[in-house]
Amino acid sequence: MAKFLIVEARFYDHLNDLLIAGARAAIEGTGHECDVLTVPGALEIPGAVALAAESELYDAFVAIGVVIRGETYHFEVVSNESARGLMALTMDGIPIGNGILTVENEAQALTRARPDEKDKGGEAAKAALRMLEIRARFEN
Repeated sequence: MAKFLIVEARFYDHLNDLLIAGARAAIEGTGHECDVLTVPGALEIPGAVALAAESELYDAFVAIGVVIRGETYHFEVVSNESARGLMALTMDGIPIGNGILTVENEAQALTRARPDEKDKGGEAAKAALRMLEIRARFEN
């Protein structure tokens, strides 16, 4: 049994709850366990994953958050840099599923977050599960 850490940037409670529900269902449905850690924002997710990975308490990670485009350049910075940080950690061999939604509006976020629709939280957890399997294949 593997232990997963869901790292969430909680800003839109109702959207995060949906994403986490999907991620939990995917992880627990395969017999694994998970914890949730909340960080201030999406930019802090890669740093929290890096710290948790160093602790060796967790086998894989799921990044959860919602970034909705606003009127400023901040959307691009948060979207791009959080993804870049997660990709760098993935390239270091850390199994991560990226479930950070980067959308134009709340309607798009709801469609992607709901477990009975696009279930991006569940998809991110399944990606982390698969990356954990791939890492195990090459460790043996």
